[in-house]
Amino acid sequence: MKTTSSSLQQLWSSWQNTREQEAGNLLVEHYMPLVDYQVNRIHTHLPKSVDKQDVKSLALMGLVDALEKFDTKRDLKFDTYATFRIRGAIIDGLRKEDWLPRSVREKSKEIEQAHELLEQKLQREPTVDDVAKYLKTPPEDVAEIMKDTLYANVLSIEEKTSEQLDEQRESLRNTIPDTQAILPDEHLVKREHVEELVKEMEKLNDNEQLVLSLFYKEELTLTEIGEVLDLSTSRISQIHSKAIAKLKKMLTT
Repeated sequence: MKTTSSSLQQLWSSWQNTREQEAGNLLVEHYMPLVDYQVNRIHTHLPKSVDKQDVKSLALMGLVDALEKFDTKRDLKFDTYATFRIRGAIIDGLRKEDWLPRSVREKSKEIEQAHELLEQKLQREPTVDDVAKYLKTPPEDVAEIMKDTLYANVLSIEEKTSEQLDEQRESLRNTIPDTQAILPDEHLVKREHVEELVKEMEKLNDNEQLVLSLFYKEELTLTEIGEVLDLSTSRISQIHSKAIAKLKKMLTT
């Protein structure tokens, strides 16, 4: 169903004033592209065992929750509000579930047990290669299982489920080489650059600051930003390019 601007306003009016079910269903249908976009973007980074349809169910709950709580009187575009609610519903839902199949969970336990035994035997932190050799399993398989286990349990590698798992996962994580790690001195330099950049951004006009914030911080596409600001994608692209050019000039002078 193609929804015009006027008919969309009527749907919102019916939904907010009387909670008419049909209006609610049509609003869900209209905003379904927001659900599909977030599902596709997040599912790409999830373990293969996570069913895309399950992620979509979580996203739909986020959309419905957004429809229930959104106030049209607020100076905020629903697309922006719903995007945050949908993304939050997916992340919260995934954090509460164990998405690993039993076979992977069993292998994960084997890896943790092997890690403990090797730590006592070698008197040091065993590496992924040590564990793989002990279990007669390819190192890349061990690393993949470790990654999926951590992600499925917490979605954030810094969240832990218990004190014991905290120590095990922390030590296992430290055996995975990070070729993209930022050294302390590099981190300080980067932070100084960021602080300088933030100061310069404050010199941009409101539209330019908002476009950069939505694009780089909130990770919205130029098309989505256009919808938020009620401007064409090409116009948003122009604002973005102009803002970047201004920043480059400020930082090099």
